[in-house]
Amino acid sequence: MRYRLLAIDLDETLLNAESKISPRNKQAIREAVKRDVIITISTGRMYLTSIPYVKELALNTDWPMINYQGALIKTTENGRVLYHRPLTHELAVAIAAVAEEEGEEICAYIDERFYINRENRYSIYYRNKYDIPVEIVGRMDLFLEKEGRCPTKMTIFNWDGNFTEVKKVLKDGYPGKFTMLKPHPFFLEFTHRQATKGQALCRLAEELDIRREEIISFGDSHNDLDMIQYAGLGVAVANACPEVLAAADLVTAANTEDGVARVIEDYISAGLL
Repeated sequence: MRYRLLAIDLDETLLNAESKISPRNKQAIREAVKRDVIITISTGRMYLTSIPYVKELALNTDWPMINYQGALIKTTENGRVLYHRPLTHELAVAIAAVAEEEGEEICAYIDERFYINRENRYSIYYRNKYDIPVEIVGRMDLFLEKEGRCPTKMTIFNWDGNFTEVKKVLKDGYPGKFTMLKPHPFFLEFTHRQATKGQALCRLAEELDIRREEIISFGDSHNDLDMIQYAGLGVAVANACPEVLAAADLVTAANTEDGVARVIEDYISAGLL
């Protein structure tokens, strides 16, 4: 089998413990590109906080990138939007209302801007690390209602990691209406029900006329699960969560041990079928 597309998660997969791309991972990816393999970064991050990593790889090719858990597919050089599926306004307001009633911190990502109901450690981190506009808006449901905006993604923060009540209320009240994922112990994220990494990868493969058997995907967390299951070769890094490890066709080394590079070297650079 000749693999033509690599879909690679960023955090805890391609990036190491210092949130950097190691020299070995960079070299392996560049060697794959020389063999006419398409690279797509697939991440829950914003486009603007992901693009620096693509620029660091210096691929200089206008390939698509998957962001916001699959709600956005946008090219890396020209910024052409291939797909965008935000939450509906009504659902966004409903999610925000439940979060506010439970006293939670919540943010919304709209047009590459970061809106949050009150300052927290995450908004401070974003403001300090990235050149991203952060706006404190007070009650998120009232802000969205007034502005009539449709967020690409929403995140509820709970620093104890307890989302039990929020999840119950939203699951009972709006069954099957949105995608709800916990990609981080303290984050609960919401996107359109047609916005997951696996669905985005499927759309991208159709756009590029690539069969799923010709795709390798790499991931570590719950938000990578359907992408791992979709690809012809689904690869989990050793530090992945149990569900991803169980679903993967192959388990490679951890993100701190160049797990992505090892697979590329074996299956792409060495021509292993």
